[in-house]
Amino acid sequence: MIRGFIFDMDGTMVDNMMVHHRAWQRKLAALGLDLSLEEIRQTIHGINEEIIERLFGDRFTPEQRRQIAHEKEAEYRSIFLPELRLVDGLDTFLHAAAESGIPMGIGSAAPPENVQFVLDNLALHPLFRTVVDASQVTKGKPDPEVFLTVAERLGLAPQNCLVFEDSPTGAEAARRAGMPAVIVTTTHTAEEFARFDHVVRIVRDFSGMNPLQFIS
Repeated sequence: MIRGFIFDMDGTMVDNMMVHHRAWQRKLAALGLDLSLEEIRQTIHGINEEIIERLFGDRFTPEQRRQIAHEKEAEYRSIFLPELRLVDGLDTFLHAAAESGIPMGIGSAAPPENVQFVLDNLALHPLFRTVVDASQVTKGKPDPEVFLTVAERLGLAPQNCLVFEDSPTGAEAARRAGMPAVIVTTTHTAEEFARFDHVVRIVRDFSGMNPLQFIS
């Protein structure tokens, strides 16, 4: 029985993952690590500081990792601002869900500056009852902490929440949380989600979707 929605942000609400990939590619190259965009697409996911530690081990101190992450995200926002917009159909979907009284939250691995960047510039704050970003959890996806935290704040049991995601890592987090998922293929192909039996639908965008079709 679905009673509420939880949205990932990057790649799900805004089609920005290639912008993130380009920003990561530039930053990592400056640090001496040259990766193709495809290598970045496959390997760069989760909380920034965890990514840097995974790639470089103990080469950088925690403070240095935070600074690197900060610089990368500032570059991302600068690149993305001129083209910032919601995925097709999502504006209509969100407003229809809000008007129907469906509780909605955001569970993102992005840092708070990036989450607020989207919410502020697209005036989305009134639509969501809670927003959980990377600063509010201790473990990144595929750990389910972020989605479970959103569900708790919405006052819903995990199985009553439908997650909207774009990545296999996020889909795995939803699976571990015990939540069904809808996948938006902005970044990954439908075939990459074939192993997930909790995925109830795979879509290109939100065009023509009615939020009430998911509520039971």
